[in-house]
Amino acid sequence: MLSGGRTKISDLLASTAPGTDVVVKGWVRTKRGNKNVAFIAMNDGSTIHNIQIVADVAAFDEQLLKSITTGSCVKVTGKLVESMGSGQPVEVQAKAIELYGGADPDTYPLQKKGHSMEFLREIAYLRPRTNTFGAVLRIRHAMAYAIHKYFNDRGFYYLHTPLITGSDAEGAGAMFQVTTLDLNDVPRNEAGGVDYTQDFFGKSCNLTVSGQLEGELGALALSQIYTFGPTFRAENSNTPRHLAEFWMIEPEVAFFELEDDMALAEDFLKYLIRYALDNCADDLAFLAKMFDGELLDRLNFVVNNDFVRLDYSEGIDILMKSGEKFEYPVGWGLDLQSEHERYLVEKHFKKPVILINYPKEIKAFYMKLNDDGKTVRAMDVLFPKIGEIIGGSQREEDLGKLRKRVEEVGIPEKDIWWYLDTRRWGSAPHSGFGLGFERLLLFVTGMTNIRDVIPFPRTPKNAEF
Repeated sequence: MLSGGRTKISDLLASTAPGTDVVVKGWVRTKRGNKNVAFIAMNDGSTIHNIQIVADVAAFDEQLLKSITTGSCVKVTGKLVESMGSGQPVEVQAKAIELYGGADPDTYPLQKKGHSMEFLREIAYLRPRTNTFGAVLRIRHAMAYAIHKYFNDRGFYYLHTPLITGSDAEGAGAMFQVTTLDLNDVPRNEAGGVDYTQDFFGKSCNLTVSGQLEGELGALALSQIYTFGPTFRAENSNTPRHLAEFWMIEPEVAFFELEDDMALAEDFLKYLIRYALDNCADDLAFLAKMFDGELLDRLNFVVNNDFVRLDYSEGIDILMKSGEKFEYPVGWGLDLQSEHERYLVEKHFKKPVILINYPKEIKAFYMKLNDDGKTVRAMDVLFPKIGEIIGGSQREEDLGKLRKRVEEVGIPEKDIWWYLDTRRWGSAPHSGFGLGFERLLLFVTGMTNIRDVIPFPRTPKNAEF
């Protein structure tokens, strides 16, 4: 195994063979001691736990020890021994210390503990060195790995869909434009509009808001695919739930109807949360202790309960008869807000809920129309604390019905001719859903702001690093 000439701290702390010579490298969290001995807490990012380095002051250069301050990076060669203290099973008795890079205590921003999340967002390039963000980023990695493992083990194919697109899958409109035109001398057509024929792609293009439409093309050839990549929305929103750049997981499966889609979503979410509980226990315990005492109970709540299948109309009826005073109105034809979704999950059913059969007016054009002509075969998975975590549907496979819906919502056929053609030749029932990766991470980590579960958040007026 490639190691950079070191043993990871996570491996050292799990060692059952004290007495061996080791090399450990990492960043200093704290240093304390007296005139005889120095205790250095070191972390290398492999675990939430530090390892203690014990240095005999008399054996080291005085200036070297003074240079080892919080934030500095060091290499320690020494012997792994049983710890004299109760905090950890082993520690390292230092024989040699090399200072890789110092950190001036007068200028290093992470000198003290207890920094606010707002402050840490301002120094996003350093916040991975904190316990909190080290834990979040390790969990983020574990969840990304688990997503790929889940689909690979079940015969799905990973499809890379384009980031630059000429279509708007959601009809949202808030998209980032991609252009090579000179913005100081924009070419104009005869009507006075922008002449996109002179642009790089010869047409107006944007960063994608979803890989779903292209994912459907893959599913109608490979049967079952998934996408996992960045998506972009140019909404001028500064809420704790919105990012301009975020990641989406979007499986798409041929021959799946809505019932199959719901079963996949439930199994997928339970698998991911169970994986986190089994493989991220130390990090989850830290986050539960520091931020959210109910975190582990909430994760087990999802794993241990069957998800309720609930018709939208029935859900509206429950909410209207609940006697609750909601901030937002409830009524048939209105989309549910987070407070409504959480009421159904946390108070009424006390289980995760999959809400199905929404009014067609509040859902996307590609969703399959039910026989009533008013609702579509849509589904939203609702979780405690956050509300909707997954949105999906059975897709409309009938060309005539899809063309009619496209016309109703005002999408020019010339923009999605290729999508319509999949219904013209060899159409098949198919379904899929989208899971926002950061929304999943909010749930798994217990963090309350979506900017704190992505390494470098992109929000309005913020793209510094």
